[in-house]
Amino acid sequence: MSSDNISVLLNNGDGTFQAAVDYGAGSSPVSVFAVDLDGDDDNDLAVANRASDNVSVLLNNGDGTFQAAVNYGAGTHPTGVFAVDLDGDGDNDLTTADYLSDNVSVLLNNGDATFHVAVNYGAGIGPLSVFAVDLDGDSDNDLSVANWNSANVSVLLNNGNGTFRAATNYGAGDYPRSVFAIDLDGDGDNDLAMVNYGSDNVSIFLNNGDGTFQAPVKYVVGVNPLSVFTVDLDGDGDNDLAVANLESDNVSVLLNNGDGTFPAAVNYGAGISPSSVFAIDLDGDGDNDLAVANWDSDNVSVLLNNGDGTFQAAVNYWVGNYPLAVFAVDLDGDGDNDLAVANTGSGNLSVLLNNGDGTFQTAVNYSAGNWPWSVFAVDLDGDGDNDLAVANAESDNVSVLLNNGDGTFQAAVNYGAGRIPRSVFAVDLDGDGDNDLAVANYMSDDVSILINLSNTTEADDSHESDLPGRFIISQNYPNPFNASTNISFSLPQAGEVKVVIYDLLGRIVDVPLNEFKDAGNHTVTWKADNFTSGIYFYRLETAGGSYTRRMTLLK
Repeated sequence: MSSDNISVLLNNGDGTFQAAVDYGAGSSPVSVFAVDLDGDDDNDLAVANRASDNVSVLLNNGDGTFQAAVNYGAGTHPTGVFAVDLDGDGDNDLTTADYLSDNVSVLLNNGDATFHVAVNYGAGIGPLSVFAVDLDGDSDNDLSVANWNSANVSVLLNNGNGTFRAATNYGAGDYPRSVFAIDLDGDGDNDLAMVNYGSDNVSIFLNNGDGTFQAPVKYVVGVNPLSVFTVDLDGDGDNDLAVANLESDNVSVLLNNGDGTFPAAVNYGAGISPSSVFAIDLDGDGDNDLAVANWDSDNVSVLLNNGDGTFQAAVNYWVGNYPLAVFAVDLDGDGDNDLAVANTGSGNLSVLLNNGDGTFQTAVNYSAGNWPWSVFAVDLDGDGDNDLAVANAESDNVSVLLNNGDGTFQAAVNYGAGRIPRSVFAVDLDGDGDNDLAVANYMSDDVSILINLSNTTEADDSHESDLPGRFIISQNYPNPFNASTNISFSLPQAGEVKVVIYDLLGRIVDVPLNEFKDAGNHTVTWKADNFTSGIYFYRLETAGGSYTRRMTLLK
């Protein structure tokens, strides 16, 4: 049964998490995007809800707790949400790709994280993904949309105010999976690359410089291409293509001629059913090598770059059963990139440590939950090494594996999430400098938020051990409040400090503190007897930076 909520599990600061707190969302969320929506410098959440045809906005209270979701209607079955400034007013607006209504919804931000009624713009049939970037050179963000069922890409140019011209559709191949915008021909504008799952090719659309595009040039790749990775592979400074082909068991490499045209793909054998490709330097020679997760052969293929965009024969390393995702990052602190692989079939995570030359030690497998679907590597416990977070699709939880500092990991600690979590993403949500987790749960219509509550530093025997290690401004207490509220902050060093109160329109309404303060913890009381109910912002201004949070006055 759907729980229609978001589970928030607060992180104790050491990679362990508290019990979940639930927040209501829409039905069947399929993606989540974390960004500041209300201008108070903390990260809020926008969630695309496939079954309820809307977008949920959950505002952060500044401490990783969230206000009740406000839902805004979108199109039918939104499959993704993207936040970026679309109208040039400095705040982040929302756009969704609406799969069943064949349009794109644009929701403009009023500046306070409330949104205008969605304006829907026609696209092709079955839009599957949307990408926002400047396409016509006027410095505002335009839209490109991959349309699965109409075999085309829609381009919607921004009028400069967050409204868009009618879509111009450009034919592509069959069943476009995704669109990516980047400069391919070296003329400074963004071109389009499209992977076409059904026609076994990649469509390249060169920009005329004004947001119109030339007819696509299609390049044959392997069978059923699933993903494309764009990066310089041959060291000549332009962007080449690497494509993972699910059904032909290979990776296609297309080297850019420097003008956005490509020679015939060179295919390199991988394992059986490549599901993803990741390009990064693995052997320490400065060029980008390839790592490929192979779904049906239970291995990872490593293809070392010869320095010119040609690749050595794949070396395959056994992992677990049905590897779905690969992530490359330094795990053992020796400066080279190791591999972490999520194995859906065996319920574990494979870690392959790099010998420093792009060869890898035998995989060490660590138990996770059932059907690990994705893996993300980031420092979770504040000790400077990369830990692992794994979304487990069949056990409805997230596994956290803390790094011992040498690329070996402690036993997984599992934290309940929603039903069938598909992806996990790490980002600071509560503004305290450590990494929290956001998990999209496919079947329980929610997003689980695991927030790190504290960012502590190790104590020592010196008298300075009680001093804060960085600037901190806490959420005011109480909040909401009536006549007065307390604002606490910490200073790592003495200096001039100002606390400024702003109203919702950004006007300064009071300055309760403007003086020299010693290093340490301080509290200032704001008396709001003469102010009306509403949303206000308080800002700590010091020589070391400025920090803003939001508060609510209720009378």
